[in-house]
Formats: sequence, structure tokens, C-alpha cells
Amino acid sequence: MKCIIIDDEPLAIEILSGYCEKLDFIELVNTYTNPLDAIAEIKEKKIDLIFCDIEMPQINGIDFMGTLDNKPLFIFTTAYSQYAVDGFELNAVDYLVKPIPYHRFIKSVSRVQDLISKKQTPIMEANVFSSTGDNSVEKKFIFVKAEYESIKIDLDQIEYVQGLKDYLKIHIANTNKTILTLMSFKEIMSKLPANQFLRVHKSYVVNVNYIKTVQRNRIVINDMRIPIGESHKEAFFSILGL
Repeated sequence: MKCIIIDDEPLAIEILSGYCEKLDFIELVNTYTNPLDAIAEIKEKKIDLIFCDIEMPQINGIDFMGTLDNKPLFIFTTAYSQYAVDGFELNAVDYLVKPIPYHRFIKSVSRVQDLISKKQTPIMEANVFSSTGDNSVEKKFIFVKAEYESIKIDLDQIEYVQGLKDYLKIHIANTNKTILTLMSFKEIMSKLPANQFLRVHKSYVVNVNYIKTVQRNRIVINDMRIPIGESHKEAFFSILGL
């Protein structure tokens, strides 16, 4: 999910940029202090989401978004809650009041992710297809390259993914089988449903359906104790509502 941030306050940009960096499914393409400078980028590149401040000296954020044709999904960020009604009249996905708590940011971008997923068919997703031939989100699979072949893996059979230097080790449920593939976490996260697979550590992605218990600093999946990294802890507990 490609996004840009438009805000005349550098500190606000810094905070939102830091939030975006913590999530694998968000790619921050650029930031702008002047919304007019963002027009060319919005038109030329496929931007999925805009974070837009409202009170800006060059042009009001609501007025700016109103000028865009075929606009991407957008979220208003502002210190002034009185603009909420105007914002939602423009079909804003959300309205975040500064200072923006991280758990509200997570909830907001997850909503965007769901909206984008609903617009896409399985064929439009990178190497993710429906095993039943329909558009349901269940029973999907991916192909990963292992040695000299591409292996089909049912998403519901993936317990967790473990990083090993340049490789990823995919653990398959109800078997002792693992698949070793030359991929990055960014590559595989782009193929996995964000509401089912969460990055919990620099070396681990887990399928939430296989979590047996959650402790303060670790997750238990099939007797495997997986650490929860400090940089991922807040997002993980927030998404699971813990």
C-alpha cells in the first residue's frame, strides 16, 4: 500500500513516518509540507492512501482534497476536531485528531487495507489466487520459489515464517515440513493477507489463527515460543485488542 503524507508541520510528518515504517504493508513514497507540490505525484504514480492535514497556510486540506479527480483513499489528520463533519462529507476513510495515538493509526490504516482488499480480485494480487475460483478471501494460496521449482502453499497451512539471513523458512501446520525460499520479509508480506499474518519480530511473521497463547514478550504456536520484538509489540497487541 503506497502512501504520501501532506502536513506543514515537520514534527507531524516525522511521527506519521515513524508509524508507517513499523508496518510492512505500508510503503511511504514521499512527504510534503505544501499540498500543491503533491499534485504531480498523485497524478503520475499509483498512490493508494493520502494522509492530509487540514489547517495549512497554502490551502485548506479539505479544499485541496476536493479539487482532486479520481482521488486515492485519504485520511485527514488535524488538531481541530470541528472539521470532522466536512471531512467525512468528502468520503474520508478516517479523521485522526493530533496528537495521534499509535493504536488509532493502526485501526485507521487497517480499515484502508480492508477497503483496498475488497476492491481487488485474487488475480490482481501478486501471485495470490483463489483455490476455489471465486473472490472469497478464504482458501487462498501462494507460490514460492524453492530451489528449481515453484511450490504452492495454502495460506491457511502456514503457521509462521522465520527469517534466516537471506532466506525465509515457512513452517507448515500439522507436519514437520518446512519450505526454504530466497525471499525478503517485504516480498512475502505483500502476498499475505494483512488481517491474518502479522510481523511480530524482525525474524518472524505469524498466522494469528495458530496462536495458542500470548505472553508479555512472546507468542506460543504449536509449542514454539516466538519472541515479540519491541518495535512490533504495540502494533501487535493493538491489532489483537489485547
